[in-house]
Amino acid sequence: MKEEMERSTPNSVTPLSGAAFNKPPNSGVVHAAVVMQLASLRQGTASTKGRGEVSGSGRKPWKQKHTGRARAGSNRSPVWRHGGIVFGPRPRKYSINMPRTAYRAAIQSALSSKQSAGEVVVLSGFRLPEPKTRHVAKKLAELELPGTILLVVDAEDQALGRAARNIRGLTVMDASSLNVYDILRHDTLLVVESQISKIQELWS
Repeated sequence: MKEEMERSTPNSVTPLSGAAFNKPPNSGVVHAAVVMQLASLRQGTASTKGRGEVSGSGRKPWKQKHTGRARAGSNRSPVWRHGGIVFGPRPRKYSINMPRTAYRAAIQSALSSKQSAGEVVVLSGFRLPEPKTRHVAKKLAELELPGTILLVVDAEDQALGRAARNIRGLTVMDASSLNVYDILRHDTLLVVESQISKIQELWS
């Protein structure tokens, strides 16, 4: 199969002038979207046992008076060794809801900021002789892109995703999986030209 990977500047591609790539920056909605995404990644499984859950009897350890020791009503008291935990973490959900229109605006703002900073690179195609990691690494080296790369390809191109998953600093996803956090945390947004129209359709 003939290799094909031509690089073009963002301004030379007409679809990049669409709504998804030309929105005024909105740092507030972008921040809210990132907080929502990071919160949803938290497991919320941290848990401790209270005094009613730790092992131990309900018997009073010793009588109230005339022992010379402090009063004690239970060996499960938080002040005792192996006692219950006071105000410890309990399983909970950290997820935050965000309106779809607000999240769409955050995606548009993130894409537009990448576009204005010149960090969007469009390729006419990303074809390899074989879906091998070494071929992907070679193609990326030819582009000489700085830092981390977010590569947006067709969702049906699963072989490319498998070949690229072992390359450090490279993330591969399709247009429907784009999210604010991944767009911002990568230095370069590398998009196959066929996916520009899909991005416009999904996020404009």
